Amino acid sequence: MEKFSMPTRIYSGTDSLNELETLHNERILMVCDSFLPGSDTLKEIQSHIKSDNKCEIFSDVVPDPPLDKIMEGVQQFLKLKPTIVIGIGGGSAMDTGKGIRFFGEKLGKYQIDKYIAIPTTSGTGSEVTNTAVISDTKEHRKVPVMEDYLTPDCALLDPKLVMTAPKSVTAFSGMDVLTHALESLVAKDANLFTIALSEEAIDAITSNLVECYRHGDNVEARKIVHEASNIAGTAFNIAGLGICHSIAHQLGANFHVPHGLANTMLLPYVVAYNAGQCEPALHRFAIAAKKAGIASPGMGDRVAVKRLIAKIREMARQMNCPMTLKAFGVDPAKAEELTDTIIANAKKDATFPGNPVVPSDDDLKKVYESVIR
Repeated sequence: MEKFSMPTRIYSGTDSLNELETLHNERILMVCDSFLPGSDTLKEIQSHIKSDNKCEIFSDVVPDPPLDKIMEGVQQFLKLKPTIVIGIGGGSAMDTGKGIRFFGEKLGKYQIDKYIAIPTTSGTGSEVTNTAVISDTKEHRKVPVMEDYLTPDCALLDPKLVMTAPKSVTAFSGMDVLTHALESLVAKDANLFTIALSEEAIDAITSNLVECYRHGDNVEARKIVHEASNIAGTAFNIAGLGICHSIAHQLGANFHVPHGLANTMLLPYVVAYNAGQCEPALHRFAIAAKKAGIASPGMGDRVAVKRLIAKIREMARQMNCPMTLKAFGVDPAKAEELTDTIIANAKKDATFPGNPVVPSDDDLKKVYESVIR
């Protein structure tokens, strides 16, 4: 039996923050990126929250949120006893908010009324997923906490909030969306509902992301990419992901490669691997490439997938993404030394089982070694 649901209410557009004006007499914990307090972005969000609400901010958010930082937020959670948590920022901020909620509710022995997500990057899809990715700094790996109730109740998609993002953030987070779409397209739990969302996200990203990178003030393109991030998140939350993410999480944990960039490096090799090992995956990739205008309608599947891989590489080049660990600044000898650890932890990652085929250790090693130099 297949299941499809969209539990998150989604408001999209330049007036979507108006939904915050419906909150009254609430205790609100806002969890946001460290650079947001005092910024125009946070002031704009706060201007929509009525004065009859009690509001506190936790902003000690760092990339790849470690457990100790989350527990600092839990202490504030337990003192305030919020009725609503609002996660504001990129994936790390929203994951930190989910992590604070997860541990805060367990320790406080009560449940909040609502979690509201306000993404300021177009990338993670965390505003519609049940997952919080927490870093285990002692073991040098990322641990996804996956619980359906962690799915935000409400997501506010305001394209104005992403227009000031640095170009690198636009590029890396947008390529993360493309990875979500391409992995969920062929994941083991994909169905007709998720495939439709994945295909549309692939089209939207390949058609609009480079424009957002070059002209960050293009509101219409920003809105499309912001919504594509959301629907790709909905797709992978149900269908699953695969080995691109399972290896990318290790690149982040061991070498501090930004998550979207790690996916960008690996994506061409993972698409090629899955297409070569799984006929249904090959066919789905080809159909998506044709629907996005990357390949012509009469083109054979294998040629269409080659065009798709070339498109991924072209977008990465156009947005100045370093495509190897060496180009990012990692010592290749150090990367090679950690090969066995990275492969072992990739196999333990929660995204690993979603891959359409089960790779051998040698298969994973070949993909990983392809991005070292």
